[in-house]
Amino acid sequence: MARPPLPLLLLALGLATAAKSPYQQVLQHSRLRGRQHGPNVCAVQKLIGTNRKYFTNCKQWYQRKICGKSTVISYECCPGYEKVPGEKGCPAALPLSNIYETLGVVGSATTQLYSDRSNLRPEIEGPGSFTIFAPSNEAWASLSAETLDSLVSNVNIELLNALRYHMVDKRVLTDDLKHGTTLNSMYQNLPIQIHHYPNGIVTVNCARLLKADHHATNGVVHVIDKVIATTTNTIQQIIETEDSLENLRTAVAASDLNSLLESEGQYTLLAPTNEAFEKIPPETLNRILGDPEALRDLLNHHILKSAMCAEAIIAGLTMETLEGTTLDVGCSGEELTLNGKPIIANKDILATNGVVHFVNELLIPDSAKTLFELAQESEVSKSTDFFRQAGLSSHLTGSERVTLLAPVNDVFKDGLPIIDSNMKNLLLNHIVKDQLSSKYLYHGQKLQTLGDKELRVFVYRNNLCIENACIAAHDKRGRFGTLFIVDKMLTPPTGSVMDVLKADHRFSTLVAAIQSAGLTENLNRPGTFTVFAPTNEAFQAMPQGELNKLMGNAKELANILKFHVADEILVSGAVNALVRLKSMQGDKLEVSMKNNVIHINKEPVAESDIMATNGVIYAVNSVLQPQASRPQERGDEPADPALEIFKQASALSKVSQRNPRLAPVYSRLLARMRENSG
Repeated sequence: MARPPLPLLLLALGLATAAKSPYQQVLQHSRLRGRQHGPNVCAVQKLIGTNRKYFTNCKQWYQRKICGKSTVISYECCPGYEKVPGEKGCPAALPLSNIYETLGVVGSATTQLYSDRSNLRPEIEGPGSFTIFAPSNEAWASLSAETLDSLVSNVNIELLNALRYHMVDKRVLTDDLKHGTTLNSMYQNLPIQIHHYPNGIVTVNCARLLKADHHATNGVVHVIDKVIATTTNTIQQIIETEDSLENLRTAVAASDLNSLLESEGQYTLLAPTNEAFEKIPPETLNRILGDPEALRDLLNHHILKSAMCAEAIIAGLTMETLEGTTLDVGCSGEELTLNGKPIIANKDILATNGVVHFVNELLIPDSAKTLFELAQESEVSKSTDFFRQAGLSSHLTGSERVTLLAPVNDVFKDGLPIIDSNMKNLLLNHIVKDQLSSKYLYHGQKLQTLGDKELRVFVYRNNLCIENACIAAHDKRGRFGTLFIVDKMLTPPTGSVMDVLKADHRFSTLVAAIQSAGLTENLNRPGTFTVFAPTNEAFQAMPQGELNKLMGNAKELANILKFHVADEILVSGAVNALVRLKSMQGDKLEVSMKNNVIHINKEPVAESDIMATNGVIYAVNSVLQPQASRPQERGDEPADPALEIFKQASALSKVSQRNPRLAPVYSRLLARMRENSG
């Protein structure tokens, strides 16, 4: 017979591997870790100080932790094998016997004993095909004395029925134990719930499978860590019968979620107890209970989309709620945690349509919170205090659809600014009309504020900014408002580039130069400019001869000034590494960040993000020079435009005349101008 081609053989092997269940995958990993100790040896992780053991995946193996607690590695025979004296590993398969005999071999001698007492033994010794989920010896020992007495005092009915509920009348291996399925037990066909989780843990009515797939002549034995009980109640029925869930019962009825919690499915309800509701401030609770949408979001935030038994959680994982948000479900030793807090009071109350865990804190989702509540719980709590002191609380607590641009607390590390009418107006410009989502913002979008200002949106490769303030964290979307956490206080534009430069005495020489070079109209028109504006100090720092030449040649002056202007808006929050801008002169400008200071062509910027309606201005204390100077026409005498520059500079600022370096140049130019006029 011809052998199949190698590629087809490899494909078949790959498909076989892919078809393995999660349990079989972690078992295979344990085999690989134990193979150095001989054949059929499995490595298991054992929680220090307990008898709890786990077959684990690669991640848990390297972390050496289960539920945050340290583990030790031990090596034992893989399921179905045993040691042989004098030989390495576990070379021998366990002898194949009936289920009754197998129970004694696999660590469930108590189940074997009770099978004998209840007269189940003849059935599991005889012919047939059965599966038994056999509680371990420790599982029986952990039952309360009252429960155990009720079983053993009536062995022919209670104990027999309990054992038959652990049985299925067919052979079921772990690969057949599919997540979210049910098996009909041999006690009145009542269902047994199966969950097979991605981490390899399999649960049976939330009892963990410890040792699986032990074959017998008349079936298969799986050892589990609990004695399981029948369940006939839905999640809704559990809510209705549990006294500690009275407040939850009222809330569910008001939100019309009864039908969902009675329906078929596999949910996890994190059921807030009466105590949990009582911890919430009355005004907050009454607001939510009186708002049908907020109430529904609150309750859906407590319902996970799949059934999650406590035994399946051996490390942190993120679970999606019906509300569409996520919760971090984890564990710390024996305790389950939600978002890192051990608030689960009672776990694994099984229902026909899922599982219930009681929680002693109410989990309020962002979608049910006011803007004030969102901000108080985040890194912008100082901002909310600022808005409150300014008398703007109503915008943060009411039903107005707005978006709050809230600076992070670090912005106010030196204290909150003094609140006057100007500051209050500025804060109003941090509140945008309409409830926005940052993922729908686009470059060039205009936003209207409650202070009647228009803010621009800038989208960069590494940041999303509104004017000079860039979004520093994910949105928090509340009931009526959205919180944008930003990295600085917003400075809305007050005029065009030329308006801003004229209003700042530091730029009087630059303004005169721009006017003389004929660039005023350019910088007044609508546009998107980034201007690296040399201060008066920058011009004063130039060598005298170079300054004279520059001021005496209008064409060269215009060329130099254009090199300071780029035709796109770049705010400082968009500068992460190196950003290159094309100047209006044609050469490139290199903008970088070093030690939290913006640099332009390696020169530090004195002030960033001076916002204008048609651009942004950076104050620089040096005049930038193009890398490759172009030949310029120069005369022996200063050109007339130079005289105009200093006439205008004089009108704008007396500082130029008093400066010891600029004054001689200014005097000579005035004298020449008088000679020419004579």
